[in-house]
Amino acid sequence: MEKNILTSPVTGDSCIHVKHKSGLDIYICEMPGFSSVEALFGTKYGSVNTMFRMRDDKDYTTVPEGIAHFLEHKLFENEDCDVFELYAKTGACGNAFTSFDKTCYLFSCSKNYQESLKILLDFVQKPYFTKESVDKEQGIIGQEIKMTNDNPEWRVFFNMLRCMYHNHPVKIDIAGTVESIAEIDADLLYKCYYTFYNLNNMVLSVAGNITADEVLAICDECLKPCEDKGLESVFPDEPETIVQSEIYEKQEVGTPIFHIGYKCRPASGEERLRKSMAASVASSLLTDASSEMFRRLLIEGTINSSFGSEVFVGDGFFSVIFSGESADPEKVRDSLCEEVDRIVREGISEKDFQRIRKSAYGLMVRDLNNVESVANLMINSHMEGVSPYDAVNVLSEMKCSDVYEFIRSELCRDRLVLSVIEGTDK
Repeated sequence: MEKNILTSPVTGDSCIHVKHKSGLDIYICEMPGFSSVEALFGTKYGSVNTMFRMRDDKDYTTVPEGIAHFLEHKLFENEDCDVFELYAKTGACGNAFTSFDKTCYLFSCSKNYQESLKILLDFVQKPYFTKESVDKEQGIIGQEIKMTNDNPEWRVFFNMLRCMYHNHPVKIDIAGTVESIAEIDADLLYKCYYTFYNLNNMVLSVAGNITADEVLAICDECLKPCEDKGLESVFPDEPETIVQSEIYEKQEVGTPIFHIGYKCRPASGEERLRKSMAASVASSLLTDASSEMFRRLLIEGTINSSFGSEVFVGDGFFSVIFSGESADPEKVRDSLCEEVDRIVREGISEKDFQRIRKSAYGLMVRDLNNVESVANLMINSHMEGVSPYDAVNVLSEMKCSDVYEFIRSELCRDRLVLSVIEGTDK
C-alpha cells in the first residue's frame, strides 16, 4: 500500500491518495487546527445506472428505475441494530444521499471520529434485506415519490429534463416511480449491492482533524478485500436534439417558476472538467447582477433576486440551467437568447471575464479551508476521473476565449428548453 501525495501547484494544498489492498481508493486530507471531521464512503452508483454487466457476464442486466435510491435506504437497516443509534453513541451526525451518478454515506463529528469511521465502514459492507423489510420500504418510498410529484421545484426540473433527453435515464426521478419500485425485491437488491458496492467501484474520503496513519489503520481493520469484476455501465444512445422546446404545468404557486435549460454535448474526465468550468463562468456572466440584461429585467420586474444558474453534468449528460420566478418566463428566455447572440457577435469583455473568474477562484480557494468542502471535493473529483486540485488549476489557466467558445458552440437555440410551473388560477 503506497501513499501518493497530491499537491496543487497553484495553492500548495495537498491530500493523500491510497489504493488500498482491498481495492478501495482512499483520499485523506489532514487539516491540523480544525476541530471537525467529515467522512464520505461512496459508490459510483446512481439513478442513471440502470443497465450494466460484469466482465464475465454474457448479457447486460437492466434493473428498475429508483433501485439505487432504494438500496441506500435499506443499507441503514442492519440485522441487529440501527445505524443512527450507533452514531448517537459516538456523537456523530450521519446521513446519506443518492444522486444521478453516485451514492454516498457520510458522517460529521468533532470527536471520536475513529469509532464513527468504524461504524461507517462496517454497516456499508453489511447488507441485510428481507421480503418484509423491502415490502415496507416500497410503501415509504412510494409516499416520498408522491410528495415530490407535488413539489413545484422538483416538477419544473424533471419536466425540463424530459423535454431535453429522449433516452438517457437522467430524465427519470432519482427515486423512480411507484410502478418501478414495485418490481424491486430482496434478490435484486443483493445483485445490485454486490455489483456496485464492490470496493473497486468505491471511494472513501476523510478530511479534518485526523491523521492518515489512524485512518489507514482503521481501513486495514475494517475493509474486506474484493475482486475487481470489471463492472461496465452503459447508457442508451442519446441524440443531440431535444424532445420539445416548451412544457407547462399548473400547480399551487404564487408566481410562475421556470427552468431554461441548454442541452449540451456530454464529456468525461478532464474534458468534462474544463467544459464544466467554462460553462460555470459563462452562466455567471449571463446572470451577473451587474450585466445589462440582468439590470434591465430586474428593473422591469420580469425577474427577481431568485434568478440564477447552474451547470448540471454527469455520465452521458451535460446542461446549463437558468432558473427563477417570473410572470413572463418567455421574455426571460428570449432575452437570454438575445444576450447569447450578442456575445457571439461582439465577444466577451475581458474585464467582465476576469471579474467572474477571479470571484470563482476566490470561492474555490476559500472552500479548501472548509472541512466538509474538502471531503466532498476529493470524492467527487475521483468519481469524475480527475485529481482533487485539477479544478483550481483549470480555473487559474482559463482564458476568455475558452468561455466564448463554449457559449458559441453549446448555447444553441435549437437545444433550448423552457419548463414552467404556472399558478392554477392562470
